[in-house]
Amino acid sequence: MIAELPAGRSVLLVEDSPSQAIAYMAYLQGESYSVTHAANGEAALKYFEHSVPDVVVLDLGLPGIQGMDVLNSIREKHLSCRIIVITDHSSIEVAVEAMRNGAFDFVAKPFDAKRLKSVVQRAVPQEDDSQNSRQEPVSNSRTGFHGFISASQGMEDVYRLVENAAPSMATVFLRGESGTGKELCARAIHDESTRSSQPFVAINCAAIPHSLMESEVFGHEKGAFTGADRLREGALAHADGGTLFLDEICDMHLDLQAKLLRIVQTGTFRRVGSSKTLLADVRFICATNKNPLEEVKRGRFREDLYYRLHVIPIALPALRERSSDILPIAMHFLGLFSREEGKSFRTFSPEAAEMFQEYRWPGNVRELMNVLRNIVVLHSADIVHVEMLPSELRAANTLDDIPETKIAGQSNPSSRRYEANSSREPRFHDSDGEHEPPIRPMALVEKETIENAIKHCGGNIVQAAGLLGMSPSTIYRKRLSWESD
Repeated sequence: MIAELPAGRSVLLVEDSPSQAIAYMAYLQGESYSVTHAANGEAALKYFEHSVPDVVVLDLGLPGIQGMDVLNSIREKHLSCRIIVITDHSSIEVAVEAMRNGAFDFVAKPFDAKRLKSVVQRAVPQEDDSQNSRQEPVSNSRTGFHGFISASQGMEDVYRLVENAAPSMATVFLRGESGTGKELCARAIHDESTRSSQPFVAINCAAIPHSLMESEVFGHEKGAFTGADRLREGALAHADGGTLFLDEICDMHLDLQAKLLRIVQTGTFRRVGSSKTLLADVRFICATNKNPLEEVKRGRFREDLYYRLHVIPIALPALRERSSDILPIAMHFLGLFSREEGKSFRTFSPEAAEMFQEYRWPGNVRELMNVLRNIVVLHSADIVHVEMLPSELRAANTLDDIPETKIAGQSNPSSRRYEANSSREPRFHDSDGEHEPPIRPMALVEKETIENAIKHCGGNIVQAAGLLGMSPSTIYRKRLSWESD
């Protein structure tokens, strides 16, 4: 069964339930890709013999050949397609395992059309995508590479660059947003190199005042300046034979950049207050969260130093660009922090997991870690629920904001007005009193319908969402917006 949609990008839906398959096909109608339905795992594997879709929407609970077996087969055959897995709301751990095995994203039942469209749209390659970015292959992925938790192709590319660059003496220049793991990458390069048994010294150029930075890097002689009551060797001496990591290199003062250029060019330096030239056998790794060429154009970074340092560039992708890593990373740190704090957290509710997936994570992995630490410290439970998430994360995930409703007056605006308040039922006011409105606002009708469904299900929001044909996360978001009004 193939939907009558434009040719080009293709989606294969693997779902054994005919009624659910019809519903999911309807959800995806009108989009700019063709959709094919495979009724079971056997049909999906047969389909792969003659065609490779751009995206596979795969139910993990298939009869016969299980969904995880289909995923493993795709990985073993190195098929270039992105996998979205469908799982039951009680099986988030299975979804996380699937993502560790290369799945691009997941949706937990029950879900609505908006959720499915959103995740498929992210997975379908756009027209301007390059051939290399058409798919994040699920083959040959590694997790746990020198502390990284990732099975995405973007990070697999980073791993390969690390392995290729590590044996060299060439300077490596790391670029990436704050929190993407630049220091972790620098340590990986050091640990993979022949210098792994020697020191790894890290300096944050943005965190140390300019007046102290030269002494931190080059060291100083006793009496070199007021307060220099003893000899200080400095980072270059400490890193001799090993690796010196200069984080946020673009924030280094221009005067110090000139002195750094000398050590990079000649391998020699002088301590502050000394005329003696010293040698340093140091491998440099630099990092920045800025655009270094833009800093060169603005005169804040020396061009000659840039070309000396920018020998092997490695770009670390933002967390939002590798969404398949979000839940595995979250599960890892949830377990780690739970053990450290003596808590019993083990997984996420489907709604909380969906919010983690949908959030943009501007602070990347560092922000994710902070959020999880906050949850674990402030709450005690086995499962992370939506109400435990920090308010800023919940607010960022509120997609269904209800605009203020205004109804214009009819024949005489001054004698008739409308008041909207989420805490009470709206009423029309006439000059001779007030009465129930003939038409009630949709926002109020929706609120009452949702609340009645939750009451009917004994407070079980997941069950209520199933009866209403909505995503549980949508109900949580709406309830949060009502509470804030």
